[in-house]
Amino acid sequence: MAHRHSTPSSHTALTLVTGAAGGVGRMVVERLRGDGLPVRAFVHRDDERAAELRALGADIAVGDLTRAADVVRALDGCRRMYFGLGVSSYYLEATVTAAAAALDQGRLEIFVNMSQLTVSQMTLAGSGESRQQRQHWLAEQALNWSGLPVTHIRPTVFMENPIFQMVMAADIARDSTIRLPFGSGRTSPVATQDVAEVVATVLAAPETHAGRTYGLTGERSRDMTAVAEELTDALGRTITYVDVPHEEWVRTRLTPLGLPDYIGEHLAKMARLHAENRYDRATDDVELITGHSPLRFSDFVRSRSAAFTGDDARAR
Repeated sequence: MAHRHSTPSSHTALTLVTGAAGGVGRMVVERLRGDGLPVRAFVHRDDERAAELRALGADIAVGDLTRAADVVRALDGCRRMYFGLGVSSYYLEATVTAAAAALDQGRLEIFVNMSQLTVSQMTLAGSGESRQQRQHWLAEQALNWSGLPVTHIRPTVFMENPIFQMVMAADIARDSTIRLPFGSGRTSPVATQDVAEVVATVLAAPETHAGRTYGLTGERSRDMTAVAEELTDALGRTITYVDVPHEEWVRTRLTPLGLPDYIGEHLAKMARLHAENRYDRATDDVELITGHSPLRFSDFVRSRSAAFTGDDARAR
């Protein structure tokens, strides 16, 4: 097949990075450019964030991931691709469009797909997951059928997830409590920066990583009582965990955020799956690929202490 052509030098192969305006995509661009690798950043609009990417030395492609012509144009000349898209009602359409464009181009050495760790426990007949999680599962099936040299990256819940960075942080800032409906469920959040470093490392060495699947977690899995103990040490004051009924939490803490229904449904399901202990996972893939341990949750909180003390709100 065309994607088995000889591999060019790692420092000449152009990489297309989707979702480049923020989150993992932005960090992947920064890391690849920091290593001197050529990057084309796919963005939805040419705004100040695109200008920042240009300043890093990235080529800019503006378009929509559901428009095949836009993706084909962006892929022109690229040998590697990172596909990542946030919670979206058109997630599967965008994935299949990207795969079709990559097959049409016929020269990819690697297609790195941002998935999620929940997929590893899912089946065709499953029904307890969110619509977004089902979309991720279906997207992996489609990519596997495509015959592309795909690497699936499956992170667990991000430390930057609104459940932690918005809801939990606000409760801790208000009265030093963690109010979540997780029960005794265990979790191992992973930092965006660690996921981005894994993606960049995989993109830089397709011959090593193509065809593999990696599950990314934080350093260890533990329940929220143990997390409260970690944050007590990190913030220098006593933090306690209060288990809240799921429906009450959705009504009083999640719904007031005013998030789109699609995102709200996904977060509500994530909380329920935590209570069912579906997030009790721990792997060493971050360390195996990057050479260092993943960021500790306590260090993540320290780095954003203003959000957990209310100082950022007072500053505004």
